Amino acid sequence: MLLTDFRDGTPLDRALILWLPGPATATGEDLAELHCHGGRAVIAAVEDALGAVQGLRRAEPGEFTRRAFENGRIDLNEVEGLSDLLAAETQQQRRAALLMTEGHFSRRIEGWQGALLNLSAMAEAALDFSDEDDVPDDGIEMRIAVGLAGLVDELRDALHAPSAERLRDGIRVVLAGPPNAGKSTLLNALVGREAAIVSDIAGTTRDRIEVPAALAGTAFLFTDTAGLRDHTTDAIESIGMDRARSAIDAADIILWLGEADQLPRADAILVAAQSDRRKATVGLPISAVTGEGMEQLVALLLERASRVLPCTGDYALHERQRAGIQLLRDHIQAARGSADLLIMAEELRQARDAIDRLTGRASTEDMLDRLFSGFCIGK
Repeated sequence: MLLTDFRDGTPLDRALILWLPGPATATGEDLAELHCHGGRAVIAAVEDALGAVQGLRRAEPGEFTRRAFENGRIDLNEVEGLSDLLAAETQQQRRAALLMTEGHFSRRIEGWQGALLNLSAMAEAALDFSDEDDVPDDGIEMRIAVGLAGLVDELRDALHAPSAERLRDGIRVVLAGPPNAGKSTLLNALVGREAAIVSDIAGTTRDRIEVPAALAGTAFLFTDTAGLRDHTTDAIESIGMDRARSAIDAADIILWLGEADQLPRADAILVAAQSDRRKATVGLPISAVTGEGMEQLVALLLERASRVLPCTGDYALHERQRAGIQLLRDHIQAARGSADLLIMAEELRQARDAIDRLTGRASTEDMLDRLFSGFCIGK
C-alpha cells in the first residue's frame, strides 16, 4: 500500500495504491487498485490520465467476473449468483443470491463430483485392472451400487430446491373471474396504485395487465385478466379470454372472483370481492374500498408464496441448474440400473460431463488422478 500524489503534468489527487499479487485475487491475476477521492472531477481526471497510457483500456461489462471464471476462481453457478445479487430488489432475493455467490451450491456439486470420481475410479479398476493385487475384492460392485443409490437420493432432494426464476420475477398471482367482478379494483389495492382501469362497464379489461409488486419483502407479479363468460360475439374479447385462461394455467396462485362451483383449479383462492356492496356467503370477504379482508388476503398470499420460495439459509436454482441436475441424475440412475460394468462406466463418464456443464470445469484428468492415486496401480 502506497500513499502518493497522482500527476499528469499537474496534480490530480493524493490517494492510495494497493498492489494485489495473484493468484489469491478476485480474478486470479495481479491487480492494482487506485483508491481516489470520490468527486466526479477527480475521477474524470484520473480516468483521462489512465486512458492516455498506451495499452491501457477500460474493462468491458462483466470482464472481471469472466476472468475470474476463466481462471477458476468461481464457477458458472457463482457467476449466476452474482448476477442475481446485482439484480436483487428484495431482501429475500439478496439472501438467496448471496448464498449462491458464496458457493453453497458449488460446494454441494463438489461433494457429488468427489463421490462420482471415486465410483468412476472403482468401475474403471474393476474393468481394466482386475488382475492387479491392489484392486479391491469382488465387493467393489456392491460398494459402487450403494454409492450410486446414495447419489440418486441426494440429487432427487436437490431438485426440490425453490425456483430462482420465481424468486427473481415474482410469484405469479392471477386475478380471474367473470366480467365486472372487481378484479381490477382488487389489483390496484394489492399493488398500492392505479395500475388497471376501473369501470362499472363490463369488459373494460380486454387483455392481461401484469404489475410487479413486493409484499413484505416478497416479489409478486400480479396479473389482471379479461372477464370470463360462456359466450361472446366480440372477437377482441374472445382473444382476451383465451389469454386469461393461459394466464390461469401458468399461475402459481389464482384469486378467483367468481362462483365457488366454477373454480378453475382446486387450489384457487375463492375471493368474495366487493363485500361492501353484497354480503358474502362463501369465500374470503374482501373490499378493496373499505380494506376489509385485505390483511388476511396478503397473509394468505405470503403463506402460499413461502411454499415455493427459499427459506432463510436456502439458495434457489435456475432452470439451467435444475436441468443439469436432472441430466446428472438420469446418467447415475442408468449406471445404477445396468449390470454391465462397461455400460456403467460409460454412464458415469457422461455423468461427469453433466457436472462439467454445471460448473464449466473439466473433470477427466481429476478422475484419472483419483484412479491411479486411490488404487496404487502402476507402482
